[in-house]
Amino acid sequence: MSAVWLMLLSLLGSLFVSLCHGACAEVDSDTEAVAGKGFKLGCISCKARPEVEASATVNWYFRAKGEADFAHIYAYDEEGAHIVDERFEDRVDWNGSKRSNDIQDASIYLFNVTYNDSGTYSCHFHRLLTYEFYEYQTTVSKVVHLTVVAKATRGTASIVSEVMMYVSIIGLQAWLYIEMVYCFRKISAAGEEALRESAYSRGPIYGLATKPVRPRGSHENTPKTYSIDTLRVFITLPVITLLDVI
Repeated sequence: MSAVWLMLLSLLGSLFVSLCHGACAEVDSDTEAVAGKGFKLGCISCKARPEVEASATVNWYFRAKGEADFAHIYAYDEEGAHIVDERFEDRVDWNGSKRSNDIQDASIYLFNVTYNDSGTYSCHFHRLLTYEFYEYQTTVSKVVHLTVVAKATRGTASIVSEVMMYVSIIGLQAWLYIEMVYCFRKISAAGEEALRESAYSRGPIYGLATKPVRPRGSHENTPKTYSIDTLRVFITLPVITLLDVI
């Protein structure tokens, strides 16, 4: 049982550390979109020091396949979003940080993706860090190489992650079953020990009266049997836990 408590404490500790240092995590954007569907272009830039006040503006640029230069397509600042390139008119929506000038997530969402949207997208953060006695400006750039396909394909990373998820679930179920058997045996042994101590404290006559009588022909090594209710708990509890995990 001590291992269970150590696991719970480690999880709570990691959660507390993540809350203390902010919830920002830089995750790479997907690079494959399906024609005719929507797609999220991810762009995240976390501050090195979350406690520092900051404000940021974001600009997106696009270079189609076969083109040499980037074109300014989208801008986001304290006044809101601005679609610059008419090719993306009514097809782009802000999907990043909201209700804050301290932008760390500058993702955008493309509606009705076409094959002409294939190419390279560049996201630029222009951030102003405000310290006690001075201000400091930084610029961060992220690049996404987008490919538009007719049908989505499953990558190797997706398959491996799904397999690992099922392996983790099976391992968790095995661990829970072992813990249940261990706890049941401990409780059963403690109950039998309590009964023996109670019988001993009441005297030998009471002990003989309460001692169960074995049927003739029984053997000391007869295996223990469990009731139907106990077996039902052993079977149904892992199934319920598995459904909760899934």
